[in-house]
Amino acid sequence: MNRLQKWVHGNWSVPVVSGMLIIISFAIRWLGGAGDPTVGRQWWLDAGAHATHAGGVFTLGDVLMIAAAVVAGYGIAVKAVRALIAKVIGIDLLVSVAAIGAVIIGNFWEAAAVTFLFAVGHALEAATLNKTRSALAELVAVAPDSAIVVRDGEQQEIPAGQVRMGEIVLVKNGAKVPVDGQVVSGTGAIDEASITGESIPVEKAKGGQVFAGTVSRGGFLQVLATGIGADTTLARIIHRVEEAQDAKARTQAFIDRFSGWYTPAVMVLALVAWLISGDVVLALTLLVIGCPGALVISIPVAIVAGIGRAARTGILIKGGEFLETSAKISAVAVDKTGTLTEGRPQLTDVIVLDSSLERSEVLRWAADAEAGSEHPLARPILETAQADGVGPRGIPGTVTPVPGKGIVSDIEGRRVLIGNPPLLAQFGIADDGSAARTAEALAADGKTPMIVAVDDRVIGVVAVADQIRPDAPEMVARLHRAGVKKVVMLTGDTRLVAEAIGKATGIDEIHASLLPEDKLDVVARLQKEGHTIAMVGDGVNDAPALATADIGVAMGAAGSAVAVETADIALMGDNLLKLPEAIGLAKRTASVMRQNIGIALVTVVVLLAGVFAGGVTMSIGMLVHEASVLVVIANAMRLLRSTRGSAAAPEKERPTPTAAQPANA
Repeated sequence: MNRLQKWVHGNWSVPVVSGMLIIISFAIRWLGGAGDPTVGRQWWLDAGAHATHAGGVFTLGDVLMIAAAVVAGYGIAVKAVRALIAKVIGIDLLVSVAAIGAVIIGNFWEAAAVTFLFAVGHALEAATLNKTRSALAELVAVAPDSAIVVRDGEQQEIPAGQVRMGEIVLVKNGAKVPVDGQVVSGTGAIDEASITGESIPVEKAKGGQVFAGTVSRGGFLQVLATGIGADTTLARIIHRVEEAQDAKARTQAFIDRFSGWYTPAVMVLALVAWLISGDVVLALTLLVIGCPGALVISIPVAIVAGIGRAARTGILIKGGEFLETSAKISAVAVDKTGTLTEGRPQLTDVIVLDSSLERSEVLRWAADAEAGSEHPLARPILETAQADGVGPRGIPGTVTPVPGKGIVSDIEGRRVLIGNPPLLAQFGIADDGSAARTAEALAADGKTPMIVAVDDRVIGVVAVADQIRPDAPEMVARLHRAGVKKVVMLTGDTRLVAEAIGKATGIDEIHASLLPEDKLDVVARLQKEGHTIAMVGDGVNDAPALATADIGVAMGAAGSAVAVETADIALMGDNLLKLPEAIGLAKRTASVMRQNIGIALVTVVVLLAGVFAGGVTMSIGMLVHEASVLVVIANAMRLLRSTRGSAAAPEKERPTPTAAQPANA
């Protein structure tokens, strides 16, 4: 399609042609004044004040003005008819009736002005709405066009869509990564801003994960393709943003229902005004003034801008309903491990309580017991045991988890327990108090203790710890500044361990030693107290609580297709501060929505008052109406700008916790 064809089919061709016809009509009238410019100027004034065609004689100027109205109004009338067929009475019908009525009574200028201004407004709306969708356009733009793959031992440059799963893709300095994949060789720095919103390049080496659409800022990588085409994270993000920007919020659904009866009400009002006053111009003017255009567009334009702004910074919001709900969040529940802490626990202590044994023997028994366990705390014990040369002796005979207490293993015919004091009590193992006191002291230091017993004898205590994320205290502070009244920790760890984390991060409320169903109960209780609650978790053991919460939040979702598709809010990066940023943005979007509704309603009321008071014509009414639409759109577009709101403003520096902190039990 050439440039002319693009222009003809574009948004501006109709208003431009209609506007030119109006200008030519004015020029002919002007020239028809026998050279006296006052005649032309007087006609302009008369036209603006409902100049009525008289005598049934059409001048060339009249014909051109009618043509302008037809050019601008044809598409409007077609949309009105299609809407009527679908049993919908919309804005297009109001404008069409008003324009046709104006032509019938000879007000050609009013008909042309109303349709021309409506067409201009439509073109401007389309242009500005496209701008509010700029974040989506940017995501599409970062999609790679080509890829360099190794085939038959040679480098070949092919379209990105032709890369096959399992192929080796070469990523050179400055190139876009064409696939999701795993680095198999080389090192480099990758700019992942298009996915996670983080501007600092991430170092990648063997085993690292890369995403399509990110950019190499140095180095050379060989990447095994694990996600291609529509299966890449970038493609899923684009799909999710498209769906989210089209999804309706509750307020928007209400406005749609409101418009369904408001528009017919305006037509009835115009009819009643005509019957009472006998002034058909007044009735037609009321049709134009009553157009709820700004009201109808006030919500969707804010939603599109808000969701687009969030996507640009690595925050995926599922749709308008969830954006609106997020603005009401008053409580946030967070899992501890992997959210407030790094999620990479390390073995910190091995304390011997049986004088006949050495440290290495206690560690070996602990490693033997954990060798068949899926518990996250097994890894640091096994890694330390292997590093010290006392790795597990084969595979345990049986491993029986005891929920909330620990595990029981069969090692070469001997029973080995590793867990908390209630586990000892359950199996009738005597403790002179030293194990419980040791465990309590370790927990008070912010560590997760586990008592080790062989047969009926306690032999020692091991402890693991996880570092608090450096930005966890700042996240809690920013959540409070964003209007969140309560930040709650939900953890399966012990009370002492949880309190150590809570004190260091500023958590308001702590619930410890919880099973998955217990977390659900806490969330439900908070909801009964009147809170709108967001739950941040890993989506596995937190699944019941995530499903119950008003908003489920997934962190570090870039590598998880399930999280991108199912979470109400998906934070693509692993940055805790994105959570208060998302809530702050939702609150700003809700505020803009309220402002837009106010602007739309005030405009309609003022114009209606102006009509009945006199002085507001159809053309002036349509001009003000379209101006209000643009004001509403411009107000929503403020959301696209980067802000340093209260939720994002840095707080005075807090001391970073220095003690190792515990992992979730």
